[in-house]
Amino acid sequence: MCACVSVVAESGVPCLPSSMKSNDQTALRPLRITPRLRRLLAMAIKEDVGSGDVTSQATVPAAQEGVGSILAREAGILCGVDVARAVMRLVDPGVKVEIRVRDGEEIGRNVEIARLYGKMRSILAAERIMLNFLQHLSGVATLTRRYVDLFRELGSGVRVTDTRKTTPLWRELERHAVRAGGGINHRFALYDMYLIKNNHVDAAGGVGEALRRVWKSNPRRRLRVAVETRNIAEVREALEVGADLVLLDNMRRSQMRRAVEILAGRVQTEATGGVSLRRARALASLPVDRVSIGALTHSAPALDIALRVRRAGV
Repeated sequence: MCACVSVVAESGVPCLPSSMKSNDQTALRPLRITPRLRRLLAMAIKEDVGSGDVTSQATVPAAQEGVGSILAREAGILCGVDVARAVMRLVDPGVKVEIRVRDGEEIGRNVEIARLYGKMRSILAAERIMLNFLQHLSGVATLTRRYVDLFRELGSGVRVTDTRKTTPLWRELERHAVRAGGGINHRFALYDMYLIKNNHVDAAGGVGEALRRVWKSNPRRRLRVAVETRNIAEVREALEVGADLVLLDNMRRSQMRRAVEILAGRVQTEATGGVSLRRARALASLPVDRVSIGALTHSAPALDIALRVRRAGV
């Protein structure tokens, strides 16, 4: 998460659409398949394969070798190749996986993403799980890139960030997909940042009181503090008591502009609440630091990716 100034401290491939032309991929690190992720992937395989792929067992000889090609059927931003490889290794470590494109790279229609060599039954057993992850994560990365490039093309320096509106248990992967698309990550969960939401404000009796209670529980500034505001009065309260990040929630553009003027660079600002591509275009002229978009992870359309197999030697 980006550093901020604290108020308390006084502070043959078809061309991709232009909306996918970002080159800001230098910060993307390869996804590490942790023991936790490996356990979750094993559970996904157990859910789908169960006691065995009865169709492949009936139609494909056990010894038959095959070659599989994972292909993009539309342009986008790729994400999920390391997950797909991990799935294949869990199904059958004897299948060789050659990755042709890396996460965060642009792909066009008919681009080969990866090639698989090994037992045909194993490739077919892993097919749907690999494709489910590749399609969903690439969809998240592609939608994120559309937002990132929209702001850039409109001359805005705003950063695009995700939210906690993720698929339960798969947040780590979806956050990686956001980064693959050029976005940044918000807090991971409830424990690594104070984020006073509107319900907290209402329960505490106001923005100021909620912030005072948070600072009392966080005297050494162990965690950063953010607060949602719904109007200019709440923005002023946040400024008076202090916060690291002020979220401008579902405000009109004129309200957001006024809020940024009041905060005067002493705290980071974030526009939030129902940010569609259309609304993002309208927000691009505002001097906010970042925009959080739940749709990146909860509403991204899957990218069309397929597997094609052939018998080895054919």
